[in-house]
Amino acid sequence: MSTLSLTVRDSSTMLRRNLLHARRYPSLTLNVLLTPIVLLLLFVYVFGDVMSAGITGTGANRADYIAYLVPGILLMTIGGNSVGTAVSVCMDMTEGIIARFRTMAISRSSILIGHVAGSVVQTLAALVLVLGIGLAIGFLPEATVVEWIAAAGLLALFSLALTWIAVGLGLASPTPEGASNNGLPLMMLPLLSSAFVPVDAMPGWFRWFAEYQPFTPAIETLRGLLLGSEIGHNGWLAVVWCLGLTVLGYLWSKAQFNRDPVR
Repeated sequence: MSTLSLTVRDSSTMLRRNLLHARRYPSLTLNVLLTPIVLLLLFVYVFGDVMSAGITGTGANRADYIAYLVPGILLMTIGGNSVGTAVSVCMDMTEGIIARFRTMAISRSSILIGHVAGSVVQTLAALVLVLGIGLAIGFLPEATVVEWIAAAGLLALFSLALTWIAVGLGLASPTPEGASNNGLPLMMLPLLSSAFVPVDAMPGWFRWFAEYQPFTPAIETLRGLLLGSEIGHNGWLAVVWCLGLTVLGYLWSKAQFNRDPVR
């Protein structure tokens, strides 16, 4: 059997292991999933009329704000699930299972690939759930089939990028609690983007950061694909951020894993 075949076989085994682990211990997944759902319902039903009036400038229209909000919440869901990945990786490192894997005749890279693949699968499932809630409360996308495929590709690529960063955070953290704290920026960055209000409404000194940090281009691209709004330069910025973060996260995670002593 070739090295590639062994890696694929071992990675699929690790993927099944991580999905079974998530099914048996769903509390972590539920904790990170509840945050975007609660924020979606809170901003729609509590702040929706006020926020929509500020965005449209033509009076309160909750439906307009739902259309504006849902793409941002979808990207926030990816950030939240990435925190769970960091905690899960750190738990494996601190509980001794990785030390056991290292003594077995398996591909070393399959351990990380299994975590990444499992996290991406769980994140995509969470996105379907959040999108379903958005549709139920009035989100009305105008995307064609091609635009839906492009939107799904963007979400999968962004999920892959943040997952590799989260794996690196988990490997670098001494405890699961530390991994949870270190992963908080992945949940905080959407709050400092165009997820809830346009960047034009932000102070000038802060606007540049909000416009060019990873979440804003991805959110604006997703809005454009689902709602037919202008995408502009955000499309290629989102792709560049995704590819750059994926490469950075992969190299960082690989370096951490190869040099990390058995904890």
